[in-house]
Amino acid sequence: MSQQTAALNAKLERCTNTPNGQHAKFTQPTARYSKLGYQALLALLASGFAGTALADEAQISGANTAWILSSSALVLLMTLPGLALFYGGLVRSKNVLSILMQCFSIAAIASVLWFVVGYSIAFDTGNGFIGGLGKAFLASIGRDSVSGDIPEPLFMLFQMTFAIITPALIIGGFAERMKFSAVLMFSSAWLLLVYAPITHWVWGGGWLAELGLYDFAGGTVVHITAGVAALVAAKVLGPRKGFLNSAIMPHNLTMTVTGAGMLWVGWFGFNGGSALGANGTAAMAILATHLAASMGAITWAGIEWYKFGKASALGIVTGMVAGLGTITPASGYVGPAGALVIGFLGGVVCFFSTVYIKQKLKIDDSLDVFPVHGVGGILGTLLAGVFSSTQLGIFSGYGFASVNPTMLDQLGAQAIGVIATFTYTAIVTWLLFIVVGKILGGLRVNIEQEVNGLDLSEHEETGYSL
Repeated sequence: MSQQTAALNAKLERCTNTPNGQHAKFTQPTARYSKLGYQALLALLASGFAGTALADEAQISGANTAWILSSSALVLLMTLPGLALFYGGLVRSKNVLSILMQCFSIAAIASVLWFVVGYSIAFDTGNGFIGGLGKAFLASIGRDSVSGDIPEPLFMLFQMTFAIITPALIIGGFAERMKFSAVLMFSSAWLLLVYAPITHWVWGGGWLAELGLYDFAGGTVVHITAGVAALVAAKVLGPRKGFLNSAIMPHNLTMTVTGAGMLWVGWFGFNGGSALGANGTAAMAILATHLAASMGAITWAGIEWYKFGKASALGIVTGMVAGLGTITPASGYVGPAGALVIGFLGGVVCFFSTVYIKQKLKIDDSLDVFPVHGVGGILGTLLAGVFSSTQLGIFSGYGFASVNPTMLDQLGAQAIGVIATFTYTAIVTWLLFIVVGKILGGLRVNIEQEVNGLDLSEHEETGYSL
């Protein structure tokens, strides 16, 4: 019996069980309602109250809310301190603070911009290409607003953590040579002009969503956009001084491996949280994520061992990130065996892409953002159209989108998503770099500043005082 019904019954007993057996307010001759009538009336009221309570409970799921709260913290952990440490250890010691500063600054600026207008552009009702401004400053959203069965402020916060890490990933393409002012101006504009619109295309009810594109947690929205932007950055800025002529070695692999571990753990919230509920889809997404990361790490290290005679710590953590980036778009649609294959292919393809871009194309994508995240995102997005099939035996997934009855149809939607995301990101990113460079009188620090390191030239600090 509900608490409301019990309380109403207690009141009924108090008013009907009077000493003379009559209702306290109405005597028996003049009473318009009998005790039975009151019972029926109060039972009706009680059921109404209970129904209202159940409706309120159905609106907000405590379990789902708790899980997305936890996932939001996990995804923020990926940037701060995970990505900051991962990238910071890969650069030279004279630039470590510049990487940490860029990650922290982007996290702060992206958070404010997402609140002001980014979330609205991405998720407000608009057209197929961009959202409206009805959610700017969260003007129409309060603590009682609901998105699905979780509070909408929480959904906004969860999506904010994605908006933080995506521009932060691009840092790897221009590390050790870009002005801090240029980093801030470019990242701010890129978030609003590239990330938010593409998020609307895929997750905000836009035109790619209508095509049935499968992107569970950010293959197109996060990894392809960040990877392509980093590739454009590397081409526009040019290589670091000494690239391919002298060894440019990571200064602290212990820091990098520590950051990689945080990325691995945080990715459970990244992919598992994208189920937006504490359910079987989240559990399978996390399992698929972990298996793909493990297989990517083993594969990359194995290739190094075979080719060079030794497996490296840098190689195994890079392979782990390649596996994670590749499984991300497929994680909620594929089974564990399919995830293992995706992780393996991610390790192989991303390894050889890294070698090809650096040694053959001679592009200084300093921290391998495009060959790991960009190529991994492309590969994973396409493979989501294969391993989501229910007809692959042990490698089967959970079916294609309702608008795509066959694998060929689903692959077509995936390919369109990849091409559109790649093209739009490349064009707008290139234009942004041109504009920012004109405004600031150039994107790069001068040669003397680059030689001395960005820690001193941009921040008047040093990472280590030994």
